[in-house]
Amino acid sequence: MTSFVYGHIIMTMKKRTIPAGRFKAECLALLDRVADTGESVVVTKHGRPVAEVVPLRTRAPRTLRGSVTVRGDMVAPVLGDWDLER
Repeated sequence: MTSFVYGHIIMTMKKRTIPAGRFKAECLALLDRVADTGESVVVTKHGRPVAEVVPLRTRAPRTLRGSVTVRGDMVAPVLGDWDLER
């Protein structure tokens, strides 16, 4: 059980639990429900929590445009002439 304190109000949220056998039988439907509702689910074995299914947090893709600065010649040797006879 998770408690959150907002000012003087204490709000308690109980997570939904599901036995492992039922999770196995209903896995795909349960994953769809978690994705749709955003509600996490705790999977239990013999009444003990063993895993938690949580919705994936998605981020907007970042672009690298404008983050690279080219200075000088990109294809010129960095160290100058190489001595291959060494």
